[in-house]
Amino acid sequence: MAASTHEVTNQAPPLVGYDVFAADRVLVEAVERHLAPDLLDDVRDELSLLGRTAGSVQAQEWGVLANENPPKLRTHDRYGHRIDEVEFHPSWHRLLGKGVSAGMTAAWARPGGHVRRAASFVIWTQVEAGHGCPLSMTHAAVPALRTDPALAAEWEPRLTSMIYDQALRPAAQKPGVLFGMGMTEKQGGSDVRANTTSARPLAEDGTYELTGHKWFCSAPMSDAFLVLAQAPGGLTCFLVPRVLEDGTRNVFRIQRLKDKLGNRSNASSEVEFDGTWARRVGDEGRGVRTIIEMVAITRVDCVLGAASQMRQAVTQAVHHCTYREAFGGKLVDKPLMRNVLADLALESEAATTLALRLAAAYDDGSEEERAFLRLAVPTAKYWVTKRATPMVAEALECLGGNGYVEESGMPRLLRESPLNSIWEGAGNVQALDVLRALQREPQALNAVLTEVGRARGADHRLDGAIKNLLTELADLDGIEARARRVVERLALVLQGSLLVRYAPPAVADAFCASRLGGDWGTAFGTLPHSLDLASVVERARPVS
Repeated sequence: MAASTHEVTNQAPPLVGYDVFAADRVLVEAVERHLAPDLLDDVRDELSLLGRTAGSVQAQEWGVLANENPPKLRTHDRYGHRIDEVEFHPSWHRLLGKGVSAGMTAAWARPGGHVRRAASFVIWTQVEAGHGCPLSMTHAAVPALRTDPALAAEWEPRLTSMIYDQALRPAAQKPGVLFGMGMTEKQGGSDVRANTTSARPLAEDGTYELTGHKWFCSAPMSDAFLVLAQAPGGLTCFLVPRVLEDGTRNVFRIQRLKDKLGNRSNASSEVEFDGTWARRVGDEGRGVRTIIEMVAITRVDCVLGAASQMRQAVTQAVHHCTYREAFGGKLVDKPLMRNVLADLALESEAATTLALRLAAAYDDGSEEERAFLRLAVPTAKYWVTKRATPMVAEALECLGGNGYVEESGMPRLLRESPLNSIWEGAGNVQALDVLRALQREPQALNAVLTEVGRARGADHRLDGAIKNLLTELADLDGIEARARRVVERLALVLQGSLLVRYAPPAVADAFCASRLGGDWGTAFGTLPHSLDLASVVERARPVS
């Protein structure tokens, strides 16, 4: 019998055994909003099945084990042969395999594929975020390969397969493959035009030999990689297979794995090419143009990843406060804590709503939606990913000391939270990309303003924010120094317009009052007290 001093009281029960999808009202509504009615029943079943798996004890244990047992680099086998392999814990393979089988690399091959994949990504990466990298790279490689119809015909069926095969062997012998990406180099970082990796043409048309170093190569255990290198005609995109058709290993020397702040389960590496065989993708000198759509799609995944983190953070905070008592009552019923939780819930709902809107634009594929994406993607990437870290930190604080303990999962979530803002171009890169779109592609701004204009007249604070944004955009003097300010306002107006149209009145009112109307402090929990905050918090509560 346990001693009386060890009786456990006033602790929240573990948040397990629930449907992560069905418990997320915002995500459910977004899926219903953006998918064709004839798809909805099947997709709801599909996402609920994934949601129940994500909320299970087993899946959550996989996430813990994958992070507690990070990947190991094996450069040589026991006999001294160079093998350049990365060894992962079995839990990593289970997570990644589930992601593939759930269709997270198959969006291009399924009706409504981008919306259903986006929802799956938000659900499944709440379990563990690190394995999302190869899922993202593989998904995003398809449009780059489509610049070469022959390559696309060969590789796309493998990329969009829902079968995970972890073995390193020729791609033609596998039912499904994963892709990585290698663009950045130590001397250039985001300035990929400064890359020095060289590509020497070989006798066979379209084939090259690469020599150089990549400072960040994502998912080095993948079957193939899209990389940038300097060919005779300029910076060019190449496909680099890990294993050649004859079964021999391509020269792909993994020098080390990065020791990162978070994302511990995922292997990020430095690699050397030294006589590495590669196939050209697109024309020489057009490497950035060839790979740019891949970059844009991975940026959408950064937005989805941040939205996933936010949702998991607010879920844990609301769950804890629903059960925890202090000062004579439940924390969730205390006016000050309710204000904090409502503020967190607003941030999460705005992020999810915008992220799913981006996915729906990819499914639509019209010229207007492509123009919308050109401006909306870097805008959302800049703002949503930057909001993740302060939001997760505040959610952790809602759990008090319990949240600071590793077993809560909140420290892992906090360490992960800055990643999506840095990956695929950090904040300044996104802000400058928005400026380029504003200056060179007026149809992009027109598309975004058309989207925002659909909510015009519904809320005076949104109307005022739109007017102020147009004033900012009309003054181009010194706009680079104001780029972050402009992008922030653009993101908030875009989120506000979506919430005014689609969210319950309590949510839209609170967002417009705080984010657009200026009735807000500089920390979470400073919403106007007169708002219906209880409804906002209840909407975020994880109840299936």
